[in-house]
Amino acid sequence: MKKLIAFTFTILLLQSVQGLAQILKPAKWSLDISVSEPAIGQEVDLIFEVKIDDQWYLYSSDFDPDLGPMVTTFEFEPDMSYELVGELVPVNPQKKYDSLWEGEYTYFKKTAQFKQTIKVVEENPVVTGSYSYQVCTDVDGKCIPFEDDFDFAPLLGSKTIVEVATTTESKSPDSEVKEGLLSQRSSNDPYSLWGFMIAAFLAGLAAIFTPCVFPMIPMTVSFFTGGSGAKWKGVFYGLSIILIYTVIGSVIAPFMGAETANELATNWIPNVIFFAVFVLFALSFLGLFEITLPNKFVNNIDKQSDKGGLIGIFFMAFTLVVVSFSCTGPLVGTILVESAGGQILKPILGMFAFSLAFALPFTVFALFPSLLNNLPKSGGWLNSVKVVLGLLELAFAFKFLSIADQAYHWHILDREVYLAIWIVIFAILGFYLLGKIRFPHDSPSDKTSIGGLVLAIATFSFVVYLIPGMFGAPLKALAGYLPPQSSQDFNLSAVASGPVESTICEVPKYADDLHFPHGIQGYFDYDQALACAKQQNKPVFIDFTGHGCVNCREMEARVWSDPQVLQRLNEDFVMLALYVDDKTDLPESEWVKSSYDGKMKKTIGKKNADFQISRFNNNAQPYYVILDTNGELLIPAKAYDLNVASFVEFLDRGKLAFGQVTK
Repeated sequence: MKKLIAFTFTILLLQSVQGLAQILKPAKWSLDISVSEPAIGQEVDLIFEVKIDDQWYLYSSDFDPDLGPMVTTFEFEPDMSYELVGELVPVNPQKKYDSLWEGEYTYFKKTAQFKQTIKVVEENPVVTGSYSYQVCTDVDGKCIPFEDDFDFAPLLGSKTIVEVATTTESKSPDSEVKEGLLSQRSSNDPYSLWGFMIAAFLAGLAAIFTPCVFPMIPMTVSFFTGGSGAKWKGVFYGLSIILIYTVIGSVIAPFMGAETANELATNWIPNVIFFAVFVLFALSFLGLFEITLPNKFVNNIDKQSDKGGLIGIFFMAFTLVVVSFSCTGPLVGTILVESAGGQILKPILGMFAFSLAFALPFTVFALFPSLLNNLPKSGGWLNSVKVVLGLLELAFAFKFLSIADQAYHWHILDREVYLAIWIVIFAILGFYLLGKIRFPHDSPSDKTSIGGLVLAIATFSFVVYLIPGMFGAPLKALAGYLPPQSSQDFNLSAVASGPVESTICEVPKYADDLHFPHGIQGYFDYDQALACAKQQNKPVFIDFTGHGCVNCREMEARVWSDPQVLQRLNEDFVMLALYVDDKTDLPESEWVKSSYDGKMKKTIGKKNADFQISRFNNNAQPYYVILDTNGELLIPAKAYDLNVASFVEFLDRGKLAFGQVTK
């Protein structure tokens, strides 16, 4: 029995050690083609299919490579036997805005697919190349870059190939079915849309309390309070409102595809247009003018409502939508603009959520008309709702102008300018809620309501929160909406800290392109760092990191920035950052042949990644290692961990172990 227990304990120990030092490969790639035995002159789709492990995700190929995360890239070796047709296309990636990167990226979960169309020029075309990519997980913060080769020759080869004169692609029925399913398959994670739908629902509720809509509730509902089946006519009236708005979203949806998302990420024209649209809507809400549809169109719709039956009720709903356009138009426009992110379902679901809230009071009061007695009377407060919405739209408009400003380096909306505009707008909102400012259509008032006072307190609290940002405060809660701190001309914390005393032995290699956060000084080359460690008699802290490693940036922002951690990193270690995804070419004298895969490593990133794998049997980032001056591991390595106390304890153990070794 004792032997059995000992044997079991040994097996478990070996498994745990193996689990700590395993080489992970969460993405498995396979190749396919859309046409078997393609003919000369025929076009064929090369298909890259990826199976991704649960709780991991793969970055796509169609977002701004300068954003931060590592974009999936493909390189095709030129060959006379084929020609590339168009660009490589990722099939329905998901989208997400990340406040840490201050931008939107695309990614895949569970499965991924990329397509590249080629034209066959010769028999048995030789299509080879390589792809590089990165997979990450939020479970324990790992991010792993990979690179591999591909070869389509076995799939494209055939015994006989007949030349075709036409350029029309001939696809097998099986491939057409497969592509049809792919085009219909939604890539949206339903849970990623909940926040947007909630915002759209709230916008629908806000639209109810506007001067164009609120007074129409009792007038419209009175039509459904008598006669047989009146209540269910009211329900159909509400469903018609939902249908009309959802159809609008469906019509807009095809124009909100991936190309729109790319334009939003890189082009100034759509962003400036959206900025102008939001300002126009804001000025309309503030009372400068009204956005109305032509009277002839409105009258024609209203005439249709005179028809009996369900058709008449439907056109009554249509009339409500048209007549209330001057108030709902800005809100609907906001939802549609915000949905321009490459997701077909987003504008449809956004309009559905908006209309669901908008139709709610008409349906409820039709079913329970006695509730109308409790409805507050129309008054000046309705215009106050419009003014508040107008000021919020005006503030939000600058988000789009900021995107264009950062992308093209205009420097007209740097961080402090952006903050100054927001501080002024929200201060005006606060004084308006207190009744100190009035707009053209406001009713005179000599007192402030309790609700207005509460909202004013919240608004002025937000203004107070913004003010330190003018002097360099990070304002982390608004990181996704504000320009980066690097665009700020004056940073009080940087001025107060003064020049940083040098803690390194010589000028680091690659320092022109690679940097540490928080003013930390260190190296980006292993040999250089080890030589300095011997000179200063300090342990080496290795940070295996990457330009596209989100969790690396999060560790730096939330853990490294802590004064306890920062002091130890600056004073107790020689810092070494090894970027595993850097594309900088090395001189031939510094090329390294891998002992792991036998390939020659010709870039900084490949050399560092191979060093991490071959030396530490690990390929995930972030990954932190502490070595002595001979390059020997002092304590077990540490991965992603946002617990500051745990990281401080890791650094202290490393320093203590180094002291014991050097005694």
